Amino acid sequence: MSVQEAEVSMLRRVGTSEAYMLDVQSNLAMTYQMLGRTEEALRLEQDVYSGFVKLLGEEHANTLRVANNYAGTLRDQRRYEEAKALLRKTIPVAQRVLGSNEITLKMRWTFGMSLTRSDAATLDDLREAVTTLEDAERTNRRVFGGAHPSTTGIGASLQDARAALRASETPSPPG
Repeated sequence: MSVQEAEVSMLRRVGTSEAYMLDVQSNLAMTYQMLGRTEEALRLEQDVYSGFVKLLGEEHANTLRVANNYAGTLRDQRRYEEAKALLRKTIPVAQRVLGSNEITLKMRWTFGMSLTRSDAATLDDLREAVTTLEDAERTNRRVFGGAHPSTTGIGASLQDARAALRASETPSPPG
């Protein structure tokens, strides 16, 4: 982390392309996240995402990559409504621009998890989570195989979503 922070500082002093600076900052944000410095990671990821949107536009692969990272950090911090809003905007773009690649599938996985885990999840949210995760798991299995870590992870999230849906559909016993 200290090496990455020094690199950012040096690049600011000597000047570098804005795109390269954003990439370096994105790497630093991921390091912050791995070290549990989640607030710093979130602030930096938000800045990097905004920077890529301004520099390259919403449809560029780098913008979509950092949007996925940003959404994952929002989810990890239990900021599900923000994650869902970002992903509702970026998933259709990723699907159109990138197709069913790893970033698009991870976005859909994060979206399904955010729908499921939200304290404000409605029955419709849980149904959407199950549908989203079923499709993401099926596509991930076809593209990467059943043993791929993302396939098994999406499968576990799908089980959680199905359990939450069953629990919400089951009427509570009279009081």
